Amino acid sequence: MPTKDTGEAKNADIASLSYEQAREELVAVVSQLEAGGTSLEQSLALWERGEALAQRCEAWLAGAQERIEQARQASAQNPED
Repeated sequence: MPTKDTGEAKNADIASLSYEQAREELVAVVSQLEAGGTSLEQSLALWERGEALAQRCEAWLAGAQERIEQARQASAQNPED
């Protein structure tokens, strides 16, 4: 009987993906899910990977937003006239 994988080990590589890589793969996962034709087990695995990819994209965007906010605050504190 196959062992049950939580998906964490399968998705461990996602942490090393750039935003662009994660977004591109997420688009591919969504396309596969929309196309159908996969088993329930495959669909669940794709869904879990898609969720992990979406979280990675959100983390990248949150980090970028934080850096922008820090740059704005620094600019406001040190205006160059």
